[in-house]
Amino acid sequence: MGYVTTNDGVDIFYKDWGPENGKVIFFHHGWPLSSDDWDTQMLFFVNKGFRVVAHDRRGHGRSSQVWNGHDMDHYADEVAAVVQHLGIQSAMHVGHSTGGGEVVRYIARHGEDKVSKAVLISAVPPLMIKTEDNPQGTPKSVFDDFQAQLAANQAQFYYDIPAGPFYGYNRPAASPSEAVIWNWWRQGMMGGAKAHYDGIVAFSQTDFTEDLKSISIPVLVIHGDDDQVVPYHDSGLLSASLVRNGTLNTYKGAPHGIPTTHADQVNADLLAFVNS
Repeated sequence: MGYVTTNDGVDIFYKDWGPENGKVIFFHHGWPLSSDDWDTQMLFFVNKGFRVVAHDRRGHGRSSQVWNGHDMDHYADEVAAVVQHLGIQSAMHVGHSTGGGEVVRYIARHGEDKVSKAVLISAVPPLMIKTEDNPQGTPKSVFDDFQAQLAANQAQFYYDIPAGPFYGYNRPAASPSEAVIWNWWRQGMMGGAKAHYDGIVAFSQTDFTEDLKSISIPVLVIHGDDDQVVPYHDSGLLSASLVRNGTLNTYKGAPHGIPTTHADQVNADLLAFVNS
């Protein structure tokens, strides 16, 4: 574990586990979490001889709680800084939710020469917000309400999300895990409120359509069709069709937080893809 400082002076925390010469998988976390959200996957792959890397983006987890730069371009540049610092080559980049947008923007902005494959899990591309060109998107009022709830009572908001739609715990047949809920809350509360407030705009209003079209490496898209946070038909289904070499794995009845709720299935799919 360590830190790398970006060109604009932000200290980015990262984890780097496994053999230096191992095949690299780089994990990108969702909003408003941290690299800790990937621990299940990182332990699985490091025990299979892979080198696994994950970072806390600016304002999240243990990285600097700066007030500015909470947009996808800065997020992508932070990834590039970690990649350069660690000398990573030919990595498979795996992003969940906002982290999926970060992966797409990183590849489009910094090129494919250091990337072998990409995986988008419950990811926000191509565009979440409803616009004239994206009429099936989520109304802006929903994201405005997210910001209002965060500003009013961050601690309560960060309990309600995992206790409800994030893991599908609001569904009648669900069996909520308080440990999972509080681990989500813990990660969210580690970060900065300003970063998370601005991050809602970043993940909801960034249009990744052209980024997706530019990607030629193999891309695996994994999405649950009962995702209440990033709707399946508006995101995963479209992303898989926009990249040049995409494969879509649909998890029937699965929620947004599938790296946790469907960890064994996700790990198996990632292992098969990285070895393909």
